[in-house]
Amino acid sequence: MLLSKKLLSGICGGLAAALLATEFAGAALAASEPESTGGNLIVRRLSADQYTATLLSVFGQDLDLGGRFEPDLRESGLLAVGASRVSVTSTGLERYEATARAIAEQVVDEHHRATLVPCTPANARAADDTCASAFLSNVGRLLYRRSLTPDELAVQVRVAHTSAGTVKSFYDGLSISLAMMLTSPQFLFYRDVAEPDPGNKGGLRLTAHSKASRLSFLLWNAGPDKELIAAAESGVLHTPKGLNRQVERMMSSPRLETGVRAFFSDMLQLDNFSLLTKDTAIYPKFTIDVARDAREQTLRTVVDHLLLRDADYRQLFTTPNTFLTPLLGTVYEVPVAPVDELDSSSAGWQPFSFPAGDPRAGFLAQASFVALHSHPGRSSPTLRGKALREILLCQTVPDPPANVDFTIVQDTKHATYKTARDRVTAHLLNPVCAGCHKLIDPMGLGLENFDSSGAYRATENGVKIDASGEINGTKFTNAAELARAVSATPQTASCLVNRVYAYGAGRPAVQGEADFIKHLESSFAGDGYRLTALLRRIATSKAFYRVAAPETRKAELPTQLASQSQETVK
Repeated sequence: MLLSKKLLSGICGGLAAALLATEFAGAALAASEPESTGGNLIVRRLSADQYTATLLSVFGQDLDLGGRFEPDLRESGLLAVGASRVSVTSTGLERYEATARAIAEQVVDEHHRATLVPCTPANARAADDTCASAFLSNVGRLLYRRSLTPDELAVQVRVAHTSAGTVKSFYDGLSISLAMMLTSPQFLFYRDVAEPDPGNKGGLRLTAHSKASRLSFLLWNAGPDKELIAAAESGVLHTPKGLNRQVERMMSSPRLETGVRAFFSDMLQLDNFSLLTKDTAIYPKFTIDVARDAREQTLRTVVDHLLLRDADYRQLFTTPNTFLTPLLGTVYEVPVAPVDELDSSSAGWQPFSFPAGDPRAGFLAQASFVALHSHPGRSSPTLRGKALREILLCQTVPDPPANVDFTIVQDTKHATYKTARDRVTAHLLNPVCAGCHKLIDPMGLGLENFDSSGAYRATENGVKIDASGEINGTKFTNAAELARAVSATPQTASCLVNRVYAYGAGRPAVQGEADFIKHLESSFAGDGYRLTALLRRIATSKAFYRVAAPETRKAELPTQLASQSQETVK
């Protein structure tokens, strides 16, 4: 992880001061935020990453989790929102069961049991209810994100007892009980539970355990740890001081990097790299390994810029600072030291800064954006412009009509239309297409100096590329100017605020939360557009944990579905 000695020395060294400051500032921030109605209660299925992160935090980093899970659903731009719309099919349950058995067997094997099982049975070939209860209650508290009820624990101990008697092995019996727990809805889904809010007459808030889960999945992308669960059980998490202490502790942890990576993987749709293909005859340098490194490059850049440097989010689009491997160096055509000349712990990665004025600087020029939003054999101003609008500005572009003729656009060897600009311009002569394309193509053409693999080029078919265009009335002549225009567009910062809130809440903001979202947008600007400040404000707010009263939930639904915190481009 990048959040290692450099960051921890700075954050942890000032933790005591931060905690003291937030005890006073937290109450002031909460008092200054506008009222919010809260939103609907939801149930979310754990994502594959959340499943993995939770199990690694509970059982250690050396387990082989393996397994394949059913695909997630992206809604309102986020898989985290779509998670409340998916369930588990019979096929999916079979996969969960196979994975659960494999994990449970590792937990109790001879290599791990001494560390992970807190007791030794009186007889390893027979049941031991006392030892089984100690283990299952401990891990169950972390897996279920709360303490098991007496009945739940009794069932798990009984399964371990019966299984141990059948297979003549305490540890195998324990494994069967644990596998059952790993396929339980209490683990695979996390749901909001409401209770009366004593500070808001007639209002509702999340229970302390639901609050702990929402907070932990926002910041760490995993279930709560023991300390956070203890804060929920004691009730201290419901106090401003207790909440602020937990937020500062969690934001000072190296696990914050995991949470930030998860959010940006979701927002930037980096999961689509699993589907990315390129025509190897045209782009022989773009391999599976290059695709893997392109995804990692962006995440390392994000962590470095937004966490290590704690810098302005908008500058992510223009920063010359990034990280490269020798493989990526071949795509960007810059020298990168071979792996054997580097510290082996870096896995071939090293910091790299593009010189001033270099067109390859900034996020928009990274292969994770230009290659991901291209066709296998050609670039695409349309796909790139659509991604700019939908992913970075939170605007919705209507789908194209079913009967559109793409012949001209797809013909990269056309005798008359040599460049993508020529082909797109000809395509726009079709009035059915012009309405949408005039909104996305002028933006996407700004990235035409990058081919489908992410490599820079000055010409296409021997003709100089014209990368000029316009975004929301601002004209630009190249990718660098486009990046500056995107950075300066107010919707860019607003989009991030809405995405972070929706990611944490598991749903887009609803009408009754509009004033609070405006408050976050204003505060984000006042805090220098720093992600850490935004996360802290959301995590310590009352609004983030407020629940809509039953009589208002149906009324808010149409607004939620219509707006989804996005603006439809017309």
